[in-house]
Amino acid sequence: MEEQDVKWKILKGAEGLFMRYGVRSISMDDIARHLTVSKKTLYQHFADKEDMVTMVCQVHLQEGQKEFDAIRANAENAIDELAGLSVCLKRNMEEINPSLLFDLQKYHPKAWALWQEFKRTCIYDSVKANLDQGIEEGFYRPELNSKILSLVRMATVEIAFDDHTFPQKEFNLTDVQMQLFDHFVHGIVTEKGKKLYEKYKTKKAVETPINQR
Repeated sequence: MEEQDVKWKILKGAEGLFMRYGVRSISMDDIARHLTVSKKTLYQHFADKEDMVTMVCQVHLQEGQKEFDAIRANAENAIDELAGLSVCLKRNMEEINPSLLFDLQKYHPKAWALWQEFKRTCIYDSVKANLDQGIEEGFYRPELNSKILSLVRMATVEIAFDDHTFPQKEFNLTDVQMQLFDHFVHGIVTEKGKKLYEKYKTKKAVETPINQR
């Protein structure tokens, strides 16, 4: 196996563990055991855990941006894009440990900075473009301020991970995110947009394999 392939295998293996268990609870020993490689192999490719977490975060966010871009490129209109993002959000939230963002913020400043930059650019730009398009198409209320609501949407994505607001013992992360998403959607759509959104949601639920819902 080539060196680049080994590094990619380590990155994806570490990503899976971080997503499932959070970052703080996973050690370099855990990653080496999970991948059946030596710690020496890990340190041949990454200076330390901080370096690995930062690179995992970078790759994960790049893949997320590609997914957002693909949904937008293939959407028939703003509502179709919104329904596609709903499916994507649900799948992603089911794969992520609620403590992940807290771990990054508290223990991994470089990776946290990458997430903040992704939020300010990719998420903000994606939401704002969708809002502007939906207003123009008549599916969203014409009086909406897309800049304000894009910032609101970013804040609600992040607050779902806040254990003080939504304690993990009481709330399921996926349920919280989907409730917040639906609340956002029904606050922006016109009656025409609402009907079309429900139609697309039903269609995408049928198209999505059961294990990805």
